[in-house]
Amino acid sequence: MSQGYFLAIAGNIGVGKTELTNRLSGELGWLAYYEPVIHNPYLDVFYADMSRWSFHLQIYFLSERFKAQVQIGGSPLPFIQDRTIYEDAEIFARTLFEQGSMTEVDYRNYTSLFGIMVGFLRKPDLIIYLKASPGSLMSRIARRGRESEKGISLEYITRLNDAYDDWMRRARLAGEVLEIDTDRVPLQGETDAFRDLVADLKRRYPRQAELKLGS
Repeated sequence: MSQGYFLAIAGNIGVGKTELTNRLSGELGWLAYYEPVIHNPYLDVFYADMSRWSFHLQIYFLSERFKAQVQIGGSPLPFIQDRTIYEDAEIFARTLFEQGSMTEVDYRNYTSLFGIMVGFLRKPDLIIYLKASPGSLMSRIARRGRESEKGISLEYITRLNDAYDDWMRRARLAGEVLEIDTDRVPLQGETDAFRDLVADLKRRYPRQAELKLGS
């Protein structure tokens, strides 16, 4: 059985990953996996005390994303993933460790487990990297009004942005990355940029464009 195309949407908190995943899934008829945020039992306490809960939070995300990717990774249908499992280690765990919110013992334990788990997973065929300035991200986070995100600081968002840029420089050496600066390229609504992105994906993978849900 052949595998479907694997598109990953990557980017910082508040950049618009979930909205784009939802809209592309609807336009293309591809399966979608959304980041497990709403039912995460550690998120609220993590933002209140990062040092206490960082390891627990990262292990939860790692477990949930691994389970989902194993389940959908062998599907003959194409699918879209809202945030990759790689961001857990490359961005969040690393940033938490570097800013002193995760101990070295926990970080080494986490990265060892991560390295074992991702060895069983297929890599994305394409990563769409959505980016925005820290100020724009803070404004978007405030507008969506999630209670758990009210404690997010500009310093933390800036650290994550720097980590994303560093990871993407390495990710381009291992696979295909499409970078979109959402400060300059508006994807919300029926914009030319969004329609062009849909058309580009259909051109890149014409066979996948025919594999609709329920086909």
